[in-house]
Amino acid sequence: MSDYPHNSSDIVIVGGGVIGSAIAYFLTSDPVFSGRVTVIERDPTYARASTPLSAGGIRQQFSTPENIAIGQFGAAFLKQVPELLEVEGDRPDIHFVEGGYLFLASETGRPILERNHATQRAEGVKGTVLLEPAELARRFPWLSLEGIALGCLGVRDEGWFDPFTLLQAFKRKARSLGAVYLKDEVTGIERDAGRITAVTLREGGRLACGTMVNAAGAQAGRVAALAGIALPVVPKKRFVYVFDCRTPIEPLAPLTIDPSGVYFRPEGKGFIGGVSPPEDRDPDSDDLEVEYDLFEETVWPSLAERVPAFEAIKLTGAWAGHYDYNIVDQNGIVGRHPEIANLVFANGFSGHGLQQSPAVGRAVAELILQGGYRSIDLTRFGYERFARNEPILELNVV
Repeated sequence: MSDYPHNSSDIVIVGGGVIGSAIAYFLTSDPVFSGRVTVIERDPTYARASTPLSAGGIRQQFSTPENIAIGQFGAAFLKQVPELLEVEGDRPDIHFVEGGYLFLASETGRPILERNHATQRAEGVKGTVLLEPAELARRFPWLSLEGIALGCLGVRDEGWFDPFTLLQAFKRKARSLGAVYLKDEVTGIERDAGRITAVTLREGGRLACGTMVNAAGAQAGRVAALAGIALPVVPKKRFVYVFDCRTPIEPLAPLTIDPSGVYFRPEGKGFIGGVSPPEDRDPDSDDLEVEYDLFEETVWPSLAERVPAFEAIKLTGAWAGHYDYNIVDQNGIVGRHPEIANLVFANGFSGHGLQQSPAVGRAVAELILQGGYRSIDLTRFGYERFARNEPILELNVV
């Protein structure tokens, strides 16, 4: 690629969170690439960013083959982070706890869990097992099985880790390989027919670009609108509640998902948990105020019903973060715009962006540098699916 002056860049990535930084890493680490990568991030402290405010989970328990493959690559990548993202002898430790996910199903949900498990096995996942109630009782004596017909447990390659450390490791490695990070905000996007020609920055003026990547997280829809493009991604608020339990929960609990949608997992000496709000209580939102009544009315009652010891828990904290919520089908939007060839989307992961960042970063780099996907074919996640009315309906929703 040509050497642009500093008021232009071969690739401009809008958003320096975990998705944008993963893309920057995979681009700059490719030996055939010698161009300039510029990442625009309005808040390099990431105080309000989705990544550090997430619950930090990764799993293979999806119903869509592409999501399963993304999870498989992600787990393998996380285990190699110290080596792959080492900078000057500093090997990042993301504290990956391979504690697993446990999906619980009622009699009604049993066929879905069985079908999902069959899909996972067909895609090469060997670490998920179906557990009948008797086996669930044996493995997890603290668990109430009232209304439970089946469980599916990830015994390896699933768990949780430190999201902020992964973000910073991607960013530091990308910068060490030549990526330039600018503290600024995109306020305009210039188009000339079927191409993006430049972005306008609040502080830095005009930056011409060869390719623009929208990796703006919860703000991705607003960034796309600057180019006159409708992208169905909005910010939705999600809450993580922190609580203690006097009674020991042994053995270690996996990240457990109740049929109600309420989840919990261990965190240090305590636990975290939450649930997606019902649609009528889930407006688009930019604030980070915590709704404690959701815990009192929905989360705690479900926790206490599923784990009797949780009847006596003590809420010790809570925080809110934003999903980059794809309002059509809650799956990622990845790939080129069908009419603007140098505009690439990496948006709308609806809570899965952190765990999917390694595979999406690699896929977007392949698309830009090699002209197509080489490792995992993410064509189904393209923007065109909305015009074709071909949503990707994931059955394992957390």
